[in-house]
This record gives sequence, C-alpha cells and structure tokens, in this order.
Amino acid sequence: MTELDPAPQSSVERSASERPVPQPGPPSRGADTNEAVERAYRDAYGSVLATLIRFLGGDFDAAEEALADVFATALETWPRDGIPASPAAWLTTAARNRALDAIRRDRRQADKLAVLQQELAVTEVAPMHLGTEGGLEDDRLRLIFTCCHPALPLDARVALTLRTLGGLTTPEIARAFLVPEATLAQRLVRAKRKIRQAGIPYRVPRAEELPERLDSVLATLYLVFNEGYLASAGATAVRHELCTEAIRLAAIVADLLPDRPETHGLLALLLLQDSRREARLGADGSIALLEEQDRSRWDRAEIARGQEALDRGFAAAARLSHASVGRYLLQASIAAEHARTADGRSTDWRAIATLYEALSRIDPSPIIELNRAVAIAQADGPAAGLSLLDDLAARGQLDGYHLLPAARADLLRRLGRLPEAAAEYERALAICDNDAERRFLQRRLAETRS
Repeated sequence: MTELDPAPQSSVERSASERPVPQPGPPSRGADTNEAVERAYRDAYGSVLATLIRFLGGDFDAAEEALADVFATALETWPRDGIPASPAAWLTTAARNRALDAIRRDRRQADKLAVLQQELAVTEVAPMHLGTEGGLEDDRLRLIFTCCHPALPLDARVALTLRTLGGLTTPEIARAFLVPEATLAQRLVRAKRKIRQAGIPYRVPRAEELPERLDSVLATLYLVFNEGYLASAGATAVRHELCTEAIRLAAIVADLLPDRPETHGLLALLLLQDSRREARLGADGSIALLEEQDRSRWDRAEIARGQEALDRGFAAAARLSHASVGRYLLQASIAAEHARTADGRSTDWRAIATLYEALSRIDPSPIIELNRAVAIAQADGPAAGLSLLDDLAARGQLDGYHLLPAARADLLRRLGRLPEAAAEYERALAICDNDAERRFLQRRLAETRS
C-alpha cells in the first residue's frame, strides 16, 4: 500500500542565493548573548530584511549586505554592551544606518540618499507585533508577495523565499535541493534582476490581484514542504529543516491573512503531515507506510495545532459567502481523517475517497486520481482500485512517476498476482531516485519472490 501523498509533488529546478548572510557563530564570550543573537536571527531575520528592502526601494542586495554587517556587529558588541531590549528594533535601526553610510560613500547615489534621509526623519521602527502600515508585519507580507510573484520561475520563488524570509544560507539550500551552490547563486541573481527589470512592485497585491498572487505564495510553501517531506532524490528521505521552515512561513502567512481560508488550510495540512515525522522511516531507513507506522510516535500536539488551523480555515470559508473550500482545506481534511484514527484498520477510507473526489473536481490532477484509487482500493477492495489505476496508466499522464507502478504492484500483490506485482516493482525501481523509497520497493520485490 503506497502512503497517500500530502499533495501532488512538482518537479522543479532548485535555486538559492548568491550572497548568504552568515549564520551567527559563537561570540567570543557570553553564552547568553550568543543565544540572543541566534534567536534574533531565527525570529527576526525575515522581518528586518523586509523592512530594509522597503526602505531601500527594493534593493535586495544592499539590504542583505547591511543586515549581514549588523549581525556581525551584534556578535561583537552585545557581549560588551548587553542585549538590547528589542533586538529586532536594534537590528533594523543599525542596518538602516549601515545602508545609509554605504550610500553616502557612493556619490552617484546622492539623490537616493536625500530621499532615504527624508523618510528616515518621519518614520520609526514599528514593534514586531504591530501590523500598522509601514510596520514589520506589512513589510514581511510585501516581501512574501514579491518573492512569490507569478512572473518568476517557481525555482526562483522557492530560493528567494527561503533566502529572504527564512534566512537560509546558500550552502543550506544547496544541500537541501542537491544542486551546486554556484548554480543556485546564479539563478537567484537572475531572479533579483527580473524583479528590477520587470518592475515587480514591492507591495501587497490589490484586492483583484490577491487570489492569483496568494495561490502562488501557497504553492511555493507547499513545494518547499513537499521536498522536505519526501525528497525527490538522494540518500535522505526526509529533510526536516525544509518541513520546519515551510510550516513557520505558512504560519506567518496565516497570521497576516487570517480571513483567507486557504492560508489556514495549508498550515493545517503541513502540521498534520509533519506530525508523522518520527514514524515515517523504518529501522532500515526505508519508508514506513501508514499501515506500518507506530502511531504512538505521531506528534499529538502538532495534530492538535493542525486541527485548530483546519477549524479556523472552515470558519473563514463560512464567513465568506463567495468563498468555496479550496484544495488545501480538502487535503488537510484528508490528513485529519488519518490523524484522528488510532490504527489503520479504523480509518474511514470511504470518507477519504469522497474527499479526493471533491478535490479532483476543483483541482484536476492525475496524482489526485492515483490517491483516490488507492483510497477506493482500501474501501472496496484491491480489484476496484486496480481497475482505476489501469485506466490511469493507459492514459500515460504519469509515465515516469514511480508511485503509479508502485501502487499497481501493491494491489497486484494483494490479489495474489505475484509475477505481475514483481514486474511493477521493478518498473518503479527503475525510475525512483530516493534511496529510502528504493529500499522499501526492493523489500517488497523480494517478498513477491520468496
């Protein structure tokens, strides 16, 4: 039985940044100060950078360089002068001053300096918890929509989002997506150039633009999580740092746009899927399917958070008479059906099949059809599911997608058609690039021949 995917997974070229901000290292003295700098980096990096980019008129590079400098300064001065009462405000003020100093040294930017000094005279650093115009929350929302603009290639959106809002370095993103750092750096350079040359505005979209733009934001975070949840290639099946970062960013978007049902739906989906993290790999490092997982290892606190987000999403949908339940709320509802059961035998597979049917109506996809067929196989028997999978295979839409032959192999195995099952497992192995999944498929192949 193939594990139901959290979502259709996209194939995308990956990218990252050409100039990483250094992660804070241990200061020369003061463990408390070191922890404060690291906490500020983790909690405030994206917010402060967003404010700097707005202040500098959309100049990503100048903002990143100024912020890198002030983090280095913090490592030197906080042990001596003490931790500021508001680290985020300290970093923002110091970075704005650093950026102004750099502009002063460049005589070609005299006009820009005059504008920035005028703005600096009439604005203050807003507390992080406020969402007022010009505050950090609004700036962060501007940055999210700029990084995830649909005019940018999807790989560039992923890179910019992880780099600017997440604060991940080039090596970290390169390791996560298994591509050379130089390749990632060049792609991010091109993305920033595209923002400048295309005049992509650094602002929250207008009301009529919001649906399309928000979908691009959610799709970007969705892809980041999916790559972490089940890596497309390599020896590591799960990349926890990508899952964690996607959840953190999804929570930010849900907080900033609380009246949009799908922001809560995405957050709920990611939390519910991530709750299985500790149970998803077997002792040999292979993928453990839902029916094999030790559900006592599922994170019940994370499941509760996911259910709360799901409830908020449906409540938001109910408040909007024109709104319909979207793909993320439906997928989160499927994940919730799994999360609420104590074991695989008590799963309501018919309800899950119905949810997949509803999902296929609003978001037609052969992968959703695959998952629906798997659910029907559980509800009505392997023959019913196999018939649907045979029809799907005949259309050729999932040629090269290893989970289709893997699912067919499982149903053939359950029907006792072992030679045919073995052939399908071999077909899946030939096109699967993830080592953990390959170990699982090899184990099942061996079982058909024993």
